[in-house]
Amino acid sequence: MSEEITEAIVEDDPIEVRRAKRAALIAAGQDPYGHAFDRSHTVAQLNEGWVHLEDGASTDDEVTIAGRVMAKRVQGKIAFLELREAGVDIQLFCRVNALGEDAFAALCDLDVGDWIGVHGTMMRTKRGQLSVGVDSFELLSKSLRPLPEKFHGLTDKETRYRQRYVDLTMNPEVRAVFEKRFKIVSAIRRYMEDQGFYEVETPFLHAIIGGANAKPFITHFNALDRDYYLRIATELPLKRLLVGGFDKVFEIGRQFRNEGMDPYHNPEFTTMEAYAAFSDLDGMMDLTEGYIKAAALAACGTLKITYQGTEIDLDGTWRRASMIELASEGAGEDVSFDRTREDLVAILEKHGGHAEDAWGKGKLIAEIFEAVAEAKLVQPTFVIDHPLEVSPLAKKHPDNPELTQRFELFILGHEYANAFTELNDPVDQAERFRAQVEAKDLGDDEAMGYDADYIRALEYGMPPAGGVGVGIDRLVMLLADAPSIRDVLLFPHMKDEAPAGGRGAAPAAEVAPADAVPAEPVDFSNVVIEPLFADEVDFDTFSKSDFRAVKVLACEAVPKSKKLLQFTLDDGTGEERTILSGIHAYYEPEELVGKTLIAITNLPPRKMMGVESQGMLLSAIHEEPGEDGEPEERLNLLMVDPRIPAGAKLY
Repeated sequence: MSEEITEAIVEDDPIEVRRAKRAALIAAGQDPYGHAFDRSHTVAQLNEGWVHLEDGASTDDEVTIAGRVMAKRVQGKIAFLELREAGVDIQLFCRVNALGEDAFAALCDLDVGDWIGVHGTMMRTKRGQLSVGVDSFELLSKSLRPLPEKFHGLTDKETRYRQRYVDLTMNPEVRAVFEKRFKIVSAIRRYMEDQGFYEVETPFLHAIIGGANAKPFITHFNALDRDYYLRIATELPLKRLLVGGFDKVFEIGRQFRNEGMDPYHNPEFTTMEAYAAFSDLDGMMDLTEGYIKAAALAACGTLKITYQGTEIDLDGTWRRASMIELASEGAGEDVSFDRTREDLVAILEKHGGHAEDAWGKGKLIAEIFEAVAEAKLVQPTFVIDHPLEVSPLAKKHPDNPELTQRFELFILGHEYANAFTELNDPVDQAERFRAQVEAKDLGDDEAMGYDADYIRALEYGMPPAGGVGVGIDRLVMLLADAPSIRDVLLFPHMKDEAPAGGRGAAPAAEVAPADAVPAEPVDFSNVVIEPLFADEVDFDTFSKSDFRAVKVLACEAVPKSKKLLQFTLDDGTGEERTILSGIHAYYEPEELVGKTLIAITNLPPRKMMGVESQGMLLSAIHEEPGEDGEPEERLNLLMVDPRIPAGAKLY
């Protein structure tokens, strides 16, 4: 490297040092970003093919490999490099005698993170390390940003999700999760094809919301000069294909629902939906058992798996039980349409639920089931016979018109699949669409629209059919033992990296990029502060509030709530404290784990969504004009120095 380039480099700025090396290579007529490179083997093949090589043995077996330099150690005229390719490592044994003075000097000038191609022979060192004895190499891509020394186990997981490319590089176990995902999707596809299903593709843009109850994303179709919706389900287009004569169809694809994020939900997610003419709910249960077992064997090699410490047995025939049966078991008393509405409301409220005036018996039974039974369904269970009120697209039960032929598959208290004996009566379907339109007119932004073309399709005649949808992301979580949906999405959606107007939290300082641009300061001229209280509070009353520093041990979204987060806190007493806070619009649970917050710890317990909240977390709130110019609330949790111990009292 020339003195002109190096002398101005700041020694403690590794990015500038690497940029200077890049400039020097270009000045010397070398391309620091290489070209196509023919490999004879993968690193995995080397580790497998020469596993029996004895310590200290050398061979004439020539190999050509490529990968990223993950470590470098130079000892005089010998250098050892660790090369990683596709998540697998091998050692490079480099000697000046084999490479020559100039090439050896260039090799020693490589940086951790550089991609190189290598030619050499297989050997094993006297210490037993399988290696490639390098006789030539070439630079394929110059890394300008140093790889972090510690990127695993960060309490601020947002950095790992946001920089997935670094996460995959530094953490082989993360790569393994996504390799399992690929195997799971592939196994499901093969299983469905083996069962005679055709894989099809349906539109992402829908003129009418249909196939599910969900809030959509809206986009504008310029060529047609009208708004369209990103699809929330593939159901109605797939069933049109049954009308057209395709007996068995399925689609694996993305769905989009403009809703909240928590460990089990992401606004953009993957499903597999399948429809089979002349089948029914029993056929869909058999099918679902089949493709999930196929996925488990492909990803795990066994049907007995462990998820977050709980053993799950996917083998055998899974339990099938009605929603009413399970609700009655969980409540310890009869839960059925034979009870009065007042009885059902009382049962729901007894178990921490809340009933809306508009709910009928069917909705109340479904809510009771959720309150008393869902969490207890650990082993695979098909919950069948759902009330008509909560199943607008399912066919009515032949023995009870208040129920439908529908199942949901529950494992570990979470839903994994949803299926129907499909409704193929156009008159009945039209009536249900009208009910959905009425609900939308009353303000339900998740209700479906009236799809006249789908009714027209049914009027041509759709054969009796069964249909099922399964959440691929949740299934991958289960089979990869991943605690959050973000762990199984290569690129999960994140809040803005630089917080604006107090929304969200800044990334942890210790993992900020070396050349990060500081976040723009808040424009305080737009900030509206609530007037100070004019009424005085006497000192004795105020001093009764016990303000304490608390450490966030765990944080998760409260099921069925779009606002509440549930915190498990260390308050210094040795016993965990639970506090619920309605701040999910401003923070994701993962970004708060490990933080030190301030809480009032001596408020009387208050039950929220069936959970007892033991105190209140403190936040700073102000207003700013939103995009429409109207005042919009901004919130920041009070976070303090992590050196402050849990339980420290504020004065």
